[in-house]
Amino acid sequence: MNQRALALDALRGYAIITMVLSATIISSILPGWMSHAQTPPPDHIFNPEIPGITWVDLVFPFFLFAMGAAFPFSIGRHAEKGRSKLMLCYDAIKRGLQLTFFAIFIQHFYPYVVSSPQDLRSWLLAITCFIVLFPMFMRIPYQLPDKVHKIIKLSAYGIAIFMLVTTQYANGRNFSLYFSNIIILILANMAIFGSLLYIFTMHNRLLRICILILLGALMISKDIEDSWVAHYLTTSPIPWLYKFEYLEYLFIVIPGSFAGEILKKWLSENHENIYPAKAKTGLVLLGILLTVILVNLYCLYNRFLEANLIITIILLIAGYLLLKNKPKTDIRTLWYKLFDLGSFFLLLGLFIEPFQEGIKKDYATFSYFFVTSGLAFMSLIIFNIICDYFKCVRSTRFLIMSGQNPMIAYVATDLLIYPVLNILGIMPLLKYFYTSPWLGFLHGVLLTGLTVLITMFFTHIKWYWRT
Repeated sequence: MNQRALALDALRGYAIITMVLSATIISSILPGWMSHAQTPPPDHIFNPEIPGITWVDLVFPFFLFAMGAAFPFSIGRHAEKGRSKLMLCYDAIKRGLQLTFFAIFIQHFYPYVVSSPQDLRSWLLAITCFIVLFPMFMRIPYQLPDKVHKIIKLSAYGIAIFMLVTTQYANGRNFSLYFSNIIILILANMAIFGSLLYIFTMHNRLLRICILILLGALMISKDIEDSWVAHYLTTSPIPWLYKFEYLEYLFIVIPGSFAGEILKKWLSENHENIYPAKAKTGLVLLGILLTVILVNLYCLYNRFLEANLIITIILLIAGYLLLKNKPKTDIRTLWYKLFDLGSFFLLLGLFIEPFQEGIKKDYATFSYFFVTSGLAFMSLIIFNIICDYFKCVRSTRFLIMSGQNPMIAYVATDLLIYPVLNILGIMPLLKYFYTSPWLGFLHGVLLTGLTVLITMFFTHIKWYWRT
């Protein structure tokens, strides 16, 4: 099996591609399940009272899960090479601060932020922002002295800061540390606190679980008026960087770390020629897992809760029976361990679904964290079957390569594709896609396809953003 863990790259790639797709489809003319469950048609106004999830509500949790699953590989590799915990903590904090700067920088240079209506200046500044990100976050693929590498990176940061403080923004807006991309900011907090938690519990999974339980207790208690928890945890000394509520996403990242540990151990103990499981087993399991995901999406969105629970339990039992009595060297051992944990988190989420008035992404409920974590485990198995077991690498290359360079994919649409299409005069033609639901979806597919091609190009030439 490939030591790179192609399944993990594919899962991360799926998450980032669907994140781009969900942002580029014309949701205003599409059915409700093509948008966040809490922004229903026809007005698509956020309503925190609406429970349920759609496929759109899975994309960010899947990315967070993949982030956590990468900890045993990245942090574990450095620890095995003898890097001290102090230096590992330094790496985690440094990465978190870099992501925070990334979040602030890109948010200030979206074309609609720079000018209203958008003009040539806004498009050129967006493209400049995209270009400057390369020397900031890319491993420069040239043999240069370390001092030169540092000078290039520091110069890029200097240019970025100069752009931030001198640019005139639309609607009288000024540069602000508080104006940042919330998704990247949450990732920054996970890079810091998720990594720190993993560093100090790397060899003690039970302690990691206990800390997660204590965190859950704090999350529940902080909403109690006049409690000491509410007093201390609802404020932040650096609110532009950290808020206690961001830590709730550890309930997805930490289960991801369990998955990463299982996958890493399998990769270290087994070899490419050890695949005794029959192809039929992989295909049947693939069907079961896909059905579990689709059933939960359909039933939770339409509020068929009892039916969803019964069908899910039946499917999980079927999966268990399929994977039991597996030899230790059989790939079914890996599938079983991931399936076991995924089933636990999924059922945990479904059992507590009535708590907090049902599963919701905003404001996120515990059932949301556990259900999405469980479905992420199932998705990781799916990609392991496809990419690593059946070796469908060529057909999934777009997922794998996007997963290896996700930050480029995240910003390419807004900072490169939209500006270029506007400069070339093509963007007005896309208004035709607003005329029907099918065209509205095709609009997203085309833009997402361009984003994937750009990401694959930079991945192919090994221009990676190490954020």
